[in-house]
Amino acid sequence: MSIIKPFKGLRPPKDIVAEVSSRPYDVLSSDEARKEAEGNPKSLYHIIKPEIDFDLSVDEHDEVVYQRAVENFELFQQKGWLVQDAKEMYYLYAQTMGSRTQYGWVVCVHLIDYFSGKIKKHELTRKDKEEDRMKHVRENNANIEPVFFAFPDNAGLEKIAQQVTSRPQEYDFVSHDGIRHQFWLVEEDKDIQRITELFSQIPEMYIADGHHRSAAAALVGAEKAMQNPNHRGDEEYNYFMAVCFPDSQLNIMDYNRLVKDLNGLSHDDFLKRISAYFTINEQGKNMEKPQALHHFSIYLDGECYSLVAKPEFYDDKDPIAVLDVTISSKYILDEVLGIKDLRTDKRIDFVGGIRGLGELKSRIDSGEMRLALALYPVSIQQLIDIADTGNIMPPKTTWFEPKLRSGLVIHKLD
Repeated sequence: MSIIKPFKGLRPPKDIVAEVSSRPYDVLSSDEARKEAEGNPKSLYHIIKPEIDFDLSVDEHDEVVYQRAVENFELFQQKGWLVQDAKEMYYLYAQTMGSRTQYGWVVCVHLIDYFSGKIKKHELTRKDKEEDRMKHVRENNANIEPVFFAFPDNAGLEKIAQQVTSRPQEYDFVSHDGIRHQFWLVEEDKDIQRITELFSQIPEMYIADGHHRSAAAALVGAEKAMQNPNHRGDEEYNYFMAVCFPDSQLNIMDYNRLVKDLNGLSHDDFLKRISAYFTINEQGKNMEKPQALHHFSIYLDGECYSLVAKPEFYDDKDPIAVLDVTISSKYILDEVLGIKDLRTDKRIDFVGGIRGLGELKSRIDSGEMRLALALYPVSIQQLIDIADTGNIMPPKTTWFEPKLRSGLVIHKLD
C-alpha cells in the first residue's frame, strides 16, 4: 500500500507561471542558469540555484548561498510570486513533447514508504549531493522541487485523469525547450478521496528521476521527527512531494559517453582490442543511433563504427548483465580504456540523449574528447526489473525526457 496525501501547494499566479518556472536544478550549470535567469527576478533559479546572485568567486555550497535561497524564497512569497492554496488538494500535470503526452499526479508521499522500500530505487546516491539537497530542504523548510516517480498503470486513476483533463486547466504554456506544460487543480473532495484510495492499492512506486532529492527529503523528515517530542507521524514534514506517472507513458532516452583518450592505444589497436567482444562494421562519417539492444555506435578520429556485442559477453536473464551500459562499461571502458569508476574518473563525460548525437560528434571534432560511444536506451521494464530485484543500475544509465518543470507547485513542511 502506498501512503499519499493531498497538500496545500505554494504556486505562482497563472499570469507569471512561465516566468517563475524553471528547469530542474541538476540539469544545467550555474552559468547556464545565470543566462536563463538574466533580467528575470521571478525565476525560480534564484531559489534553487541561488549562486547565480553572487560573484563567480563564491562557492555554490557556501553558507551564504543557502541563506540567499531562504531569503529569495521568502521574498517570492512576500511579492505574491508564490501563493499558497487555501485547501489541500492533488494536482494533475501533463507534459507534451512532440506528439507524446504524459500525465502525472502531484502528491505527497510518506517517508515511511521510502525507508521501508515501497518506494524503490535503482541508483546509488552520493553523500555530498545528499547533503547539499538536505541543507536546501532543511533551511527552506520545503520541497521546492518534486521528485519523479513511476507506478504500474491503474485504470481507476486513468479514468479520473480523463475527467480532470476535461475541465479548464490552471496553467498551459510552452517552455523555451518546446515542451508544453498543462496543470489542473484537483479540488473536489470525492476526487481527492478516490485518488487516495486508488494509490493505497498500488504496492510500490519507482524513483524514475530524483534519487538525491528523494533521499534528502526523507532524511530531513526523519530529522524533524526525531526533534519533535510529540511526534505523531501525520505531520506535514513526514511527507515529500512527487509527480507520479503511469509507467507505460514514460520514455527513457539514451545516455551516451565521451572519453578523453584511448589509454595509450592507437586507433587500430583500440579497434583490435574491442573486436574480441564486438563485431565491428564501418559506418562512414556520420554517427547513427543504435537500433536494438546490444548494438552500439562509436565515433573515433572522424570515422563511425557500429558494434554488436558477441552473445558470450552478456546474459539476457540477468537484470544487470543484460544492460548495454554494463556491457560497454566492462568490455570497453574498463578492460580496454582503464576507466574503473564512472562516478569519479575525470577521463569520461556523459551526454543525455536530448542533446543528440550531434553534440557527441562536435566534441570529438573539436579535439576536446577522443572517443564517443552511443548506447541503445534502457527500457522502463528493465528499470523496474532492476528495482524489483534489489539491484542497482550502473551510473548514468537513464535519461528521462521531458524533465519535470520546477516551480509549478511547492510543498511546505509545516
